Amino acid sequence: MNGLTAFQRDILYVIEAMDAPHGLAIKKQLEAYYETEVNHGRLYPNLDDLAEDGLIEKGEYDKRTNKYTLSSEGRALLQARRKWEDEHLREAN
Repeated sequence: MNGLTAFQRDILYVIEAMDAPHGLAIKKQLEAYYETEVNHGRLYPNLDDLAEDGLIEKGEYDKRTNKYTLSSEGRALLQARRKWEDEHLREAN
């Protein structure tokens, strides 16, 4: 997760939990979690950055709507994060 913001990490978690979501579905899940509006100017540049970094794959539903899935690298990154969290949570208990 080096170099990712918490917002980008949360985007990865949302994408992992959904079946190839489009941007507005991701936005809705993030807004529910944050309990505040997530504007397009924040969401879409971060989606583009994650795609450029190879952590997600960007495809098309149609000419106007993109869909997002985790890449194998993104999936591995989340698995490594979960392992790290588990180790540190165990130490705290």
